[in-house]
Amino acid sequence: MEFTKEHLAAVLVVLLVGCGWTAYSLLQAKSTPVALAAVPTVMASATPIPTPAPTVLVHVLGAIKNPGVVELPQGARVADAIEKAGGLTAAADPGELNLAAVVADGSQVVIGTKGKPRGEVRGEGSTAGAESPGRAATVSLNTATLEQLDTLPGVGPVTAQKILDWRKLHGRFSAVTELQEVDGIGPKTYADIAPNVRV
Repeated sequence: MEFTKEHLAAVLVVLLVGCGWTAYSLLQAKSTPVALAAVPTVMASATPIPTPAPTVLVHVLGAIKNPGVVELPQGARVADAIEKAGGLTAAADPGELNLAAVVADGSQVVIGTKGKPRGEVRGEGSTAGAESPGRAATVSLNTATLEQLDTLPGVGPVTAQKILDWRKLHGRFSAVTELQEVDGIGPKTYADIAPNVRV
């Protein structure tokens, strides 16, 4: 069989088609985008902020070493309030004060003396300043006259005038405990006066 020009042309066409197809296939393989694995987005979880333990404010006064307002954890007892205020003085007598009672926010713990054991827990929150039925109304240190101050236990005209002088000098009382700054009012007198006054 003779190999003619037609045969040669046919072989060339087949070779060209084959090469063309191979080249096309290679180009397609290179140009086909390869999907990259998506990088997972890590969401930073917010660190929980610790909630501070709830606290209560309690006013401790009377025969106590450091009378004033103390901050205690919620659920604290009268004994905790006394300890936070420095403990009882030598003259203290809490009487029938329930040391195991839970103190509420805004309450007042009064420590009595051996001469007048009258420990009590008064009020709570918005009722802290309310008067209990049958109990005499307290005297306002910021508005009381000399005559009204003179009616307080342990206070005579001289001490009443000193209270008025202190008020005139400082403008007003911001806390009952400031009575201890008045000349002539010691721990015993203060313990007698404190339960009967307010600011």
